[in-house]
Amino acid sequence: MCEDLPSSTPAAPVARWRPVEQRIVLQPVDEITLTTLVDNVTDISTVDQGPAKRPPPLGGPMVPSRVGLEGWGSDALVAEHGFSALVVVRYGATIRRLLFDAGVSPTGMVENMRRLEVDPKEVDTVVLSHGHFDHVTGLDGFMSAVGGVAGLPLVVHPDLWLRRRIAFEGREPVEIPTPSRRALEGGGFTIVEDARPSLLLDDRVLITGEVPRVTGFEPGFPPQQAWREGAWGPDTQVADDQALVVNLRGRGLVLLTGCGHAGIVNITRWARHLTGLEQVCGVVGGFHLNGPLFAGAIPRVVGALSELRPEVVLPAHCTGFAAQLALATALPDAFVQNTVGTQLNLVGSG
Repeated sequence: MCEDLPSSTPAAPVARWRPVEQRIVLQPVDEITLTTLVDNVTDISTVDQGPAKRPPPLGGPMVPSRVGLEGWGSDALVAEHGFSALVVVRYGATIRRLLFDAGVSPTGMVENMRRLEVDPKEVDTVVLSHGHFDHVTGLDGFMSAVGGVAGLPLVVHPDLWLRRRIAFEGREPVEIPTPSRRALEGGGFTIVEDARPSLLLDDRVLITGEVPRVTGFEPGFPPQQAWREGAWGPDTQVADDQALVVNLRGRGLVLLTGCGHAGIVNITRWARHLTGLEQVCGVVGGFHLNGPLFAGAIPRVVGALSELRPEVVLPAHCTGFAAQLALATALPDAFVQNTVGTQLNLVGSG
């Protein structure tokens, strides 16, 4: 089942707050566009909202249909439990494209790319936020769509390869699919593996690496276990959870998370600490606050984010309805509802 994994994987320490001897100089971008390729929700009735533009409800490709009078139907965008976003940054005349996560099914992401007229061959770099299958599996279809990735960088944390299972109290543990290094390298990816922060695309994109857990109220992922040193043991912190950060000229940091297992407040504080930049323009992605295990953290998370006064808060994927409602109530001018196909465009100033 996991033939390409070592029989014993050393335990990785949970990241704690560590001083930065020299601040990371994150060069500014003039514009960033985030297009949601995979999310849990699709809704053709959602309208444009501020910097967020929606795909036209019936403006995409059409497909033959025997049940319609006209003989055709809509080739509609598809939602699934997972996340993926296309990140396009512009600085001066340079435009670069990065794929952040890949969704849960082999073909869901690339099919939505096709429907949105996004060319997967234009992607410069791929980043995986962590190793859970609902953020990784779509690389299958991506590799097929590009006809071989030919050395395309794939940026990951070393713990991405851990065997993991979910162990809810009173239930039998369920092992979840594990990413295969052999398959991804065999598909042509050049794997770039580091637990530390790293800079990509001419120092315009920061990948946080392991995020220190300092808030005390963001619980990680309590039911998770990992296979280390020949046995299953707690892996509640999901140490491989990392986020993407850009410095939007004149407007501050824009953060993109996959699940936010590290805690969206922890992630935001770490990004500000690494860069020395205090202003937060946007927070986008999964905040993992769905369900009873995380309900108690919602008020404190919302309060901490509100103190930052971001211009845009776009929660997605695993954030959950209760947390989205709380964020919309606390930050009505910043909150944006996400759906598959939403395109968030932010332009720098100054």
